[in-house]
Amino acid sequence: MSMYTHFKTSDYLTVSSIKSIYFRRFSSMPKIAVIGAGVVGLSTAINIQKRQPSAEVTIIADRFDKQTTSHGAGGLFRPNVEHTLGVNPDTVTRWSVEGFKFYSSLAVSPESRDTGHMIMPGYVFSNTEIQNPLYKSLVFSFRQLTPDELRKLSVNYKYGYQVTTVITDCSRYLPWLMTRFKEHGGTVENRHVKSLEEFVGEYEVVVNCTGFSSRELVGDKSVYPVRGHLIRLKAPWIKYWVYTEDSAYFVPSFDTVAIGGIRQKNNFSLDIDPKDTAGILERCYKLWPSLKGAPIQREWVDLRPHRDPLRLEKEVMKFPKGSLNVVHNYGHGASGITLSWGTSLDAATLVAEHLNQNTSRL
Repeated sequence: MSMYTHFKTSDYLTVSSIKSIYFRRFSSMPKIAVIGAGVVGLSTAINIQKRQPSAEVTIIADRFDKQTTSHGAGGLFRPNVEHTLGVNPDTVTRWSVEGFKFYSSLAVSPESRDTGHMIMPGYVFSNTEIQNPLYKSLVFSFRQLTPDELRKLSVNYKYGYQVTTVITDCSRYLPWLMTRFKEHGGTVENRHVKSLEEFVGEYEVVVNCTGFSSRELVGDKSVYPVRGHLIRLKAPWIKYWVYTEDSAYFVPSFDTVAIGGIRQKNNFSLDIDPKDTAGILERCYKLWPSLKGAPIQREWVDLRPHRDPLRLEKEVMKFPKGSLNVVHNYGHGASGITLSWGTSLDAATLVAEHLNQNTSRL
């Protein structure tokens, strides 16, 4: 008699999926795969490890560190409900609270140099009054500037706000997350994933954090690119950030100052467009003349994966080889750094729900 005969099979329960059930029944170390190694994937993998300390967690991706979209991000913590359409504002607030709690704790810790987090004041300028933005109650400080303060800053805006928040330098943060993941027993596999069916019978749960690649991997055409372009300058005299409503902003990191920017919906090009470069420089020099003369270190162009709403949910996908427990966590767009930690906590909860449901069936 086969060791599998005591299991009840269905019309879609194949040998590979039966083996997976058998593994779950007799092993205390569930296998979980996270697909994608950007800031969302790394954060999700780490929070799964915290939630499931006995699990074997593997990150599988074909792009790491400098190759990811996350690496080039400006990293300014300034959550905005308007950039997360389709999600309950209370949920966005909860994600933002968790993110700021985590990032601010790193920024004041002895590890801040390694994690890439810093506390930095800056300004938001607008010709429309900004009333009770989401970040107002989260950041270290927020206050409206007086007309006299605006005049002294020589800016052509009706309203200004002084905000002290956290900046994340992903050139340091991503390697730190990866090191932390490996220190907790995580493993990494560098390969291109063509279909989630590859994981049927091999992993208890697969978490899809592939961002824009989800268009092809799971056929989700509702995720679209928002092309971003940043120019990094060597300007060590700039010790603050500035953000405006006119596609002109700059954000310092540990080594450079990122100036931008553009948000080009459904532009799939990864090439540096000289017209975009010239436009960014013109707008930012006009906004802040003290940036002039700073040498250009490098330019970054990538496709931010945007979805309305961002996708954070669990699913049981069925393939010819069998069924697969999946959690999706992608589509953060330009809010990837800001929301990654909060959404990864929820993703880890959804993984736990899959595992609990598997146990209850045995």
